Amino acid sequence: MTDLACPPSGFPPAPPLDTAAPVRQVTVQAAGVQLSGLHCAPVSGPPRAMVVALHGAGMRAGYFHGPAHPSLSLLTLGAALGFSVLALDRPGYGLSAADFPDGLPLPEQSAVLHSALDSVRRRYATGAGLFLLAHSFGGKLALTHTAEHPADDLLGVDISGCGHRYAPGAEKTLRSRDGRAAWQFHWGPLRLYPARTHTTSRDLVTPVPPRETADALGWPGVFLRLAPRIRVPARLTFAEHERWWAHDDRSLAELRDALAGAPAQVERQPDAGHNLSLGWAARAYHQRALDGFAARLAQQSPQPALCP
Repeated sequence: MTDLACPPSGFPPAPPLDTAAPVRQVTVQAAGVQLSGLHCAPVSGPPRAMVVALHGAGMRAGYFHGPAHPSLSLLTLGAALGFSVLALDRPGYGLSAADFPDGLPLPEQSAVLHSALDSVRRRYATGAGLFLLAHSFGGKLALTHTAEHPADDLLGVDISGCGHRYAPGAEKTLRSRDGRAAWQFHWGPLRLYPARTHTTSRDLVTPVPPRETADALGWPGVFLRLAPRIRVPARLTFAEHERWWAHDDRSLAELRDALAGAPAQVERQPDAGHNLSLGWAARAYHQRALDGFAARLAQQSPQPALCP
């Protein structure tokens, strides 16, 4: 695969580098531990809202600031569109890996996230409130959190790479813990990613805490118990080349029906693999997610009185 300096035809170009807001390493106090992460805020004026991004299993917060090409970054795009974006290392990753070497069950991760969001509200300008944007196992956490902590008053949730039923062969691959077998499930066709993705992303990849594998295997049953309690507006996106999750028309209809109380939108992203935010389609996906958050804010804004 040749090294591409810009996206292939059909993919959005990168944002201008000279207007990009700085991305800073930060720590957030949560339930007695420190969570590491990355933060980027608008360069002028307060944010419209804050987007808290949650990475998947075996990744870190830098997943949302892909180093292979500037067009991949959710953080700088969000800041350019007026959002403050905070990508957190989930419990068991980054600074908290030593505190939770085996990881945490999803309900306990949710409790830590609840504490982290309280700290975030006190420390940062969050505008109209908080959105969650999550990938893969981070999506499991986002859905768990909206069910377990409805009082957090989240404005909306946007999730990629997380469904309710595994695709054929996916559960067997999870059980085997065979990294080579899982590679195609995670990535899909190489042409979907900048050529330097796998060399520049080495610092993003980290061992999966054992507890997360157990939770992943039990997720389909957990989802069915959680879904009726989820009331936060949600959008779920499946990459065209997603291999972990069933995303045929019937499966997507089941997922939409299960989250009818949210309510939920379910979509597909063309020309993308499971690690959507590291591929050329990242910009299009991030833009659509942020546009959806902006539309949600517009719905909540007071409408002007009509003249008699």
